[in-house]
Amino acid sequence: MWLYLAVLVGLYYLVRWHRERQVVSHLRDKYVFITGCDSGFGNLLARQLDMRGMRVLAACLTEKGAEQLRAQTSDRLETVTLDVTKTESISAAAQWVKERVGDRGLWGLVNNAGISEPSALNEWLTKQDFVTTLDVNLLGMIEVTLSLLPLVRKARGRVVNVSSIAGRLSIIGGGYSISKYGIEAFSDSLRRELAPFGVKVAIIEPGAFKTNMNNTERILLNVQAVWDRARPEIKEIYGEKYLASYLKLLSSRLLPECKENLSEVTDCMEHALTACHPRTRYSAGWDAKLFYLPMSYMPTFLGDTILTWVLPRPAKAL
Repeated sequence: MWLYLAVLVGLYYLVRWHRERQVVSHLRDKYVFITGCDSGFGNLLARQLDMRGMRVLAACLTEKGAEQLRAQTSDRLETVTLDVTKTESISAAAQWVKERVGDRGLWGLVNNAGISEPSALNEWLTKQDFVTTLDVNLLGMIEVTLSLLPLVRKARGRVVNVSSIAGRLSIIGGGYSISKYGIEAFSDSLRRELAPFGVKVAIIEPGAFKTNMNNTERILLNVQAVWDRARPEIKEIYGEKYLASYLKLLSSRLLPECKENLSEVTDCMEHALTACHPRTRYSAGWDAKLFYLPMSYMPTFLGDTILTWVLPRPAKAL
């Protein structure tokens, strides 16, 4: 019995391996629009797809970021400035894309733009702190997607949304995890809606990688700034000792564990765009696969215990 089971499992993975190696034809004729290309995953993916010969339309927040990207790529790659929090900027970018792709449509839309700040304990933050993150990571992504869906549908193409393992397991306060949970929900419903049109939707769930969002000094300054403007009663409840221990934990244990090999993530994005049979979800990084994802299926009390045992105690905790 066990032999038959082993054979079946082996055949399953063999068939899966064969399916996932099949590549879409005529990649050099296909256009891909990527948001958040100033740095990080978006920047590397734009260069990676350009090297593969695809028609990359890269959206950058700043003209400086666009100039630097153009200097590193071929003449095929084109850039546009885009602020995903502004409707007029999204509309202009959508029209710009439409003029370039024409009747061929847009093969790939990669929603990569995102921020992680302000982030800290929820009680330290204000409503506007949450709004700031959600505007970029979730609402901006939704508006970009809705603006470009007619072009993606025309090409029977792909939508690739960059979530995070924080969309499976909330590990930090603020709007970041909330936005990533929202991306998961939006992507799931979008995938089912677009399936009849031949459009595939994939979700990328990276673990901890070293990008501008995970810059240690920047994050520590952000947490300190949030604490400095927190209400007096909050500072009294938690205490300065808690803040010092929290900052030390971030700088000495959590942030240094971020991985530098961003290609682990962009390879997943590329596969989602170029494979005939892309996956629905891609977990990038050993921590995502072996720690955070399994933990998201654990009993709640056990996951809470593991995630909180290293945290300091508030001054006025019971």
